[in-house]
Amino acid sequence: MSEAIFLLGLSFLLVVVCLTILLLTAIPAFKELAKAANSIIRLTDTLTRELPATLEAIRMTGLELSELSDELNQGAKNAGEAVKQVNDGLKGVRQSASSASIATKSAFAGIKAGLKSLGRPRRKKRSPSDLNQENLRSGNLPAEYLDENDIPDQERPITPNEMRSERSMGDLTPEG
Repeated sequence: MSEAIFLLGLSFLLVVVCLTILLLTAIPAFKELAKAANSIIRLTDTLTRELPATLEAIRMTGLELSELSDELNQGAKNAGEAVKQVNDGLKGVRQSASSASIATKSAFAGIKAGLKSLGRPRRKKRSPSDLNQENLRSGNLPAEYLDENDIPDQERPITPNEMRSERSMGDLTPEG
């Protein structure tokens, strides 16, 4: 039994020595844990003070970004409308320029014709009978529209009936 008490004492001594070594090594670790706990406390205090203001600033920045994007979208729409109006204006200007070009060409053609007519001597007015005589001489009017008295004999065309009658008369002559 004495041996059992000895072993029990030895076991107890070993447990005490191990606990002492454990405490000696744990003390610096506990000090470091205390420092870490203090740092965490300071960090939470700082976050508690600074985080609401930072979150508010972030929220305001988000709102400002939303407003800016809305303004940019509206500006882009306005710019698109302005471009469309400019395009419409350019089409109108092109049409006006085309109309002005045609009008200018017409005006120059009229002025040119007027200047040409100013440079020519004026013709005297002709009566309808003068025109008929001129047309008769130039042969512009067909014989059906003319009266036989209007055409001189040497200029009057021979009709097919007259040609037949002349042939038949020629056959009756003694020369033929």
